[in-house]
This record gives sequence, C-alpha cells and structure tokens, in this order.
Amino acid sequence: MSETILVLNSGSSSIKFQLFAVSARNRLERHIKGGIDGIGVQPRFRVAGIRGEGLADKTWTAGEVGTVPAALDKLVVFLRERMGGSLPRAVGHRVVHGGPTYTRPTIVTDAVLDQLERFVPLAPLHQPNNLAPIRTILHRLPDLPQVACFDTAFHRGHAEVADRFAIPEQLYSEGVRRYGFHGLSYEYVAGRLRDVAPEIADRRVVVAHLGNGASMCAISGGRSVESTMGFTALDGLPMGTRPGQLDAGVVLYLMGEKRMSAKEIERFLYYDCGLKGLSGISNDVRELLRSASSSAKLALDYFVYRIVLFTGLLAAAMDGIDAFVFTAGIGENAPGIREAVIRRLSWLGLDIDPAANAGGGPRISRQGASVACFVIPTDEESMIARHTLDVLRGHAGARVEEKQA
Repeated sequence: MSETILVLNSGSSSIKFQLFAVSARNRLERHIKGGIDGIGVQPRFRVAGIRGEGLADKTWTAGEVGTVPAALDKLVVFLRERMGGSLPRAVGHRVVHGGPTYTRPTIVTDAVLDQLERFVPLAPLHQPNNLAPIRTILHRLPDLPQVACFDTAFHRGHAEVADRFAIPEQLYSEGVRRYGFHGLSYEYVAGRLRDVAPEIADRRVVVAHLGNGASMCAISGGRSVESTMGFTALDGLPMGTRPGQLDAGVVLYLMGEKRMSAKEIERFLYYDCGLKGLSGISNDVRELLRSASSSAKLALDYFVYRIVLFTGLLAAAMDGIDAFVFTAGIGENAPGIREAVIRRLSWLGLDIDPAANAGGGPRISRQGASVACFVIPTDEESMIARHTLDVLRGHAGARVEEKQA
C-alpha cells in the first residue's frame, strides 16, 4: 500500500477513524473507514472499504476493551494486518478547543499536549477524549508524527468586536473570549461550495451545522466572520443535551437557590438540557419527530425558532445573505426540519422546492429564489487528512531549509 494518513476522532466511549492513501502527487483518497463504539460496555468494531463493503465486524467483552487506549490497541492490530505491518505516515486528530494559542493545525509534542490540556474545562465533553489517544500514541510511538486540527481555528480571524464579551480587558487577555466551534465542518463546506455552487462560494453564506451538537456560522468570502458558539460549546443553538444561549443569571440561580456546585451545574448544562430537557423524552431528533407528544413538538419548534432567530443575527453580521446551507446529521437527514426553517425565513428571500428537499438536494430552493438553499454533507475527516498532509509538507520543508542554513 502507498503512504497513508490515519484520522482519529475520539469520544468518551468511541473511536471513529478513516485511513487515506496518499498518491505520488500528494492527493488523498479515502481507503477505509470505521470505528469502535460501546467501549467499556458493549465494544463493537466495524470497518468498511472504499465502496462501503464490510471489511470487519467484531465484538469484545467490556473487560477486553474497557478503555479508549485498549480500543486503540485493537485498531492498531487491525491496521498493521491491513497495511502489511507498516505504520501510517502520520495521524491527524480532531481537537475541539485550541484556545487563544493555536490558530492552525500543529504537530503535537509533549509541550503542545500539556498546553491543550489546559482547555479541558472549556470543552469537558470533548477535549479529554480528543487528547487521550494522542497521549497514548505519543508514549508508545514517539516518532510517529501526530497533527492536531482544531475546531476553533477556522473562526480565529474574526474581527475583535465579534470575539469580545462586554467584560474587563484582563479577562480577554487571559483568553475569555468567543471562539466558535465546528470549524472543520464549516471549512469543508466552504470548500465544497466552490464545486456545488461556485457563483455563491465567495458571497454571504449562513451554514447551519445541525447535529447532536449544533451551531451556525456566517461565512463571507470563504471566511468565518461570526458564529453562534462562544467561549465554550454550550452557547448558541439548543442541542441534543445542551441548552444553547442562556442568561448567566440562570447559572447564578442554580448556585444560590438550588445550592448546586460548579460540577453539578456543569453536568446539568452538558447532559440534561437542550432537546432532551425540553421534551423530557430524548435528545434524538428522529425519536422526537416520531413522537405524538406535545413536549416533543415544543422541543422541535424551539429548535427551529432559534435557528431562524440566529439566521437573522448572522445575516446582520454580513450586511445580508446570499445562501443558506444545511449540514451534519440533522441538517442532512431531516427534510421536515429543513422545510420548517426555510418556510419561517421566507421574509428573508428563502423559498423551498419541496421535491428537491425530499430528495436531499444539493440545491433545495426554488428556481429564482433570492437566497439559494443547499444541503451539503460535511466531511471533517477529509479536512483533517488534508491539514495533516499540509502540515507534514510544511514541516519537511522547514527541516530542509534548516539543514541548508
């Protein structure tokens, strides 16, 4: 097999991966994709080839694969067998929070890893799990290059007025500012627009990344100018289990009147709110759509309502809007949600083509609509692979220049 790039996206009980082959011209081709989920409970390993054909489907006991490092060991064994004993050229990782320090993908060292662990309190659901396999590989295979790709990086070019909170300068200097997330997804969608609708790609676009984690982004000229998420991944839209935009006084109330500790509030806001909290049923939009419960309807109506409100905010940040894009799990697979959003935005110039929407697009707006609407599936893993390869090439070039000097 040719040189490869391994991409890892790790959660608390799962590892998703994709393996990309690197051609002689440094082009990337997805070779296999898969993952291990149910780690510590009912571990299951599934892998598919380039055409979707099944390559592996294994299960283990919770004792055999009880931790992310143990799951990583199983993945390494499979990859060594698949690749004839060779290792990938490098491993690229999704890391949710890069803080004020990391504005672009970077090769991970012990010092970088220590710095990234400082941002765990800002992304407690994601950051520890993103970093766990990095530390394991760094310990076991220290010479294997690893590249961290940050969900915050795409938003780091925002104007200062968009990044600030109305708080004293000292806190801003310490890094208390609006970062924005899902940047790898937005960066991929911005690139895909050049293929799907080149006439729109450099204009004013609102992208809605709607999944269990949800946010929206204003993109103008292919660059992020505003995002609904801020200091942490709690802000903005309501999500599966997170509340989205919330008056800070609610947190003070929970502390003072409910006597909740900081840890109890953290768990409450990350696990018990959002669509799950509103519906009292589930954080899964598919289940809520099937339900006849009034609370399920309320949760979905609220979700759509907030998407519509934030569309106005993001359009204002760009002095207008030329296109709207749906992406991620809900955005790509829930035509009913898309239709509800577009119909409520008719005043802004959005007009849905019901047949195109039912078919999944990519263009789902009526011919002649003043604001074009699209469905563009995201692919964060290919974005990570591309960044990883670019970092390796830059790193190799820097070493050559150093030797010549």
